[in-house]
This record gives sequence, structure tokens and C-alpha cells, in this order.
Amino acid sequence: MIVTLTINPAIDRNVTADRLVFEDRAYIVSTTVSAGGRGINASCVINSFGRPTKAVLTCGGDSGRRLDGLLANCGFPVIAVPVASETRTNLTITDRHGLTVKLNEVGAPLHKEELDRIEQVVEENLAGASWLMLCGSVPPGVPAGFYAKLIRSAQRADVSTLLDTDGEALREGIEAGPTAVAPNQHETERLLSRALLTRNQFLEAALAVREMGAQSVIMSLGSRGAIGAAEECLVEVLPPRIDSVCPIGAGDAMAAAFIWALDRNNDFPDAVRWGVAAGTASARLPGLSFASLAQTEEIYRQVEVRRAA
Repeated sequence: MIVTLTINPAIDRNVTADRLVFEDRAYIVSTTVSAGGRGINASCVINSFGRPTKAVLTCGGDSGRRLDGLLANCGFPVIAVPVASETRTNLTITDRHGLTVKLNEVGAPLHKEELDRIEQVVEENLAGASWLMLCGSVPPGVPAGFYAKLIRSAQRADVSTLLDTDGEALREGIEAGPTAVAPNQHETERLLSRALLTRNQFLEAALAVREMGAQSVIMSLGSRGAIGAAEECLVEVLPPRIDSVCPIGAGDAMAAAFIWALDRNNDFPDAVRWGVAAGTASARLPGLSFASLAQTEEIYRQVEVRRAA
């Protein structure tokens, strides 16, 4: 069982426009509404790949009830922790050329009693779990060490952990020694306080993040693939060229497929290869969509793994 936590989920409104331009009108081609959040997305991918998963998330207000409804037939168990504040709403606008604008609400603060309840629910669901994926941003006022606290709880239960977040929650979480951490390029730049422009800088950054405390690192570079760093292993994983339609959610698909592969006992470089394949295959799809296992396998065969010195 792979358990995911989404402490700051959202209602995602995804709009496709004919074009995105300044100071001129564009027309909406289609609109969809879906349950949003990195952990929820990860569970969707893992479930579609045939691995058991369970999603823990917060849920509040009218939008929280709508989120519950959107997840009613998702195909995997969902444990919603009630909170007082409204679940946030995010807006993603994509045109037919793949240009994307993503506008996210930061989310509402959570009370200490609510955080205690979230921690309790997560710990209750560690029994029988192989992985705990801690995914997404934390709402304002949540202690930066909250994810670190959950990582230590998972370690005591002998459950592997993946951390996929940003900012101080990422920094303090890494110091707790997660099994894997999955920052993208921008999150890594903020973590290390420096720009990353060249191949050597990407490789050095992945090693630097690992030296901060993570056992392994999968750093997403978007259309350029990913860098993977683990014990005595540093790889550059390159996807084939594709026509990207909507890259939103591709990073979530990458993290999910990476953990799916590790949970099947694939070796680390191959798990990174599966992650890059899933992210690339998902970017070819319109809106916030995730590639199936068959679609991912098609790309997997074209992904190149290069070992770095």
C-alpha cells in the first residue's frame, strides 16, 4: 500500500483557450473541474498503474464537500480529515500550443487541533504501508517541520517516505532523512539559493540536496528529463522529444511512477526512467490528464539513462 498525504488540496478549474495573448480577447474552448493536489494526483497515477494506494487529505466548507464528490468514484480509498476553513480553488489556463498559466490560492491556515488530527490519521494508516508520500504545499501558519515530524513517524514504523514540497517545509523535511525527495528545478534553486543553468550544475545540485539528508533525489527538469542521485549512483535521464500539450501535473506523474517502480523493487535508475516516462507521456495529453500504464510504457522504451561520473 502506498499512502499519500495532501494537506493543502484544491478544486482545480482547468480552462483550455484558443490562445493566450496580452491585450486582446481569447476564447474558452473547454472547461473541466477536478480534484487537485499533488498527493491526490499521485494516488490517481499509482491506482491506474495497478498498485494499491490510499489518499489522506483535508476537506473543508462547501468546496471541500465538492472535492469529496469529485473523489467519490476515484477507485481508491480516500480519507478526508475535516477542517474548518474552505478548501482552496486553483485555476489553470492552457492554450492549444501548450502555453500555460497556473494561478493557485495559498490555502487557509489550519488549527493545531486539526494538525494533530492529520498526524493521527497518517500514523493510523502507516500499518501495512510500504511508502508514505508527503505531497504539495503546506497552508500558511503550518510549522515548517510538520512534514519532518511525519517522516520520523514513518521511519519508526519502517515505512519509506517521499517528500515532494517547496520552501522551508522542503528544507526541514530533507533534514529528517526521507527515503527520497522530488524537487523540480525551481524548487531546487530556491532550496540552494542559486540558479541552475548547465548540465554540471544540475548534477551538482542533485548531489548537494542528497548531502542535506535525503537518501535519494529525483530532480525534475521538465522537458529535459530528470537527474537522479542515490548512494553511489548519479544518473541523467533524458526523454524523447514530444509535442507538449499541457505540462501541468507531469511532475506529479513522475513522482508517482518513480515510487510505483521502487515499490515493485525496480532499481533506482530504472525507477527514475519510469518517472520521466510517466511525466513525459502525461505532458502529451490535454488538460490535467495522466498517462495510462500503456501510454507510459510507449515512452519508457524511448527514454535514455546516462550514468554520470
